[in-house]
Amino acid sequence: MNSFSKSFPMRSGARSALLLVAVLAAGSQAWAQNAGNNAQRPMNVVQLAAQGVVEVKQDWMTATLSATKDGRDAATVQTQLQKAVEAAMTSLRADAQAGQMEVSTGNFSISPRYGNNGKVEGWQGQADIVLQGRDFVRITQSAAKVQDMTLSGMGFGLSREAREKVEGEAQAKAIENFRQRATAISKSFGFAGYSVREVSVNASGGGIRPMPRARAASLNMAKMSSYDAAPVPVESDRAEVSVSVNGAIQMQ
Repeated sequence: MNSFSKSFPMRSGARSALLLVAVLAAGSQAWAQNAGNNAQRPMNVVQLAAQGVVEVKQDWMTATLSATKDGRDAATVQTQLQKAVEAAMTSLRADAQAGQMEVSTGNFSISPRYGNNGKVEGWQGQADIVLQGRDFVRITQSAAKVQDMTLSGMGFGLSREAREKVEGEAQAKAIENFRQRATAISKSFGFAGYSVREVSVNASGGGIRPMPRARAASLNMAKMSSYDAAPVPVESDRAEVSVSVNGAIQMQ
């Protein structure tokens, strides 16, 4: 028995009907997807921000003493710097007190000094000692006793304890301002209240601020003798600590 198959051409009307069904199916799927997206999209959501600022007197001082040496070879310069730092640290440790005046070594560097011909003609180096704490008088008076070092930098900021306290106050202000704004905005749009969808809290300010060069230069300790180690009059500025609250609310 012989078997055979035969294809029959599809009429134009049938092709049109199938095409219409495909278009309707695609349209229905797109409509369903858009409807689902619209259903998931949050409604009556407002983004807003608020800030709390507290001004406080800076209670932390940082002073840097520096020694510079120059010589024909690096070993000599290094030895001279080490002796200067050791002598200064011995003097400063006697006055050190936790929280009031803390002493630590800072930068220690030696680099070649080049002549006009591009060749190394010698070596120069610098060593730093950092004094920091709440007792400004103790710091300046102790620094004035140090021989062979000069005051190269000074700055003021907030101690960790003071910063934490002030940040707490600024944060409370920022949150209260956020709540007041959220309530006012919700009522303005005719809603009875709101709920918080998301929120972030960030703090800034109150860091160590360096003293301007003109003022720092006037406090050159090198010109003071051990018999004239009076405390240098210094005055810290006021600092602003700010906390910002950013978030989104759902008006209800």
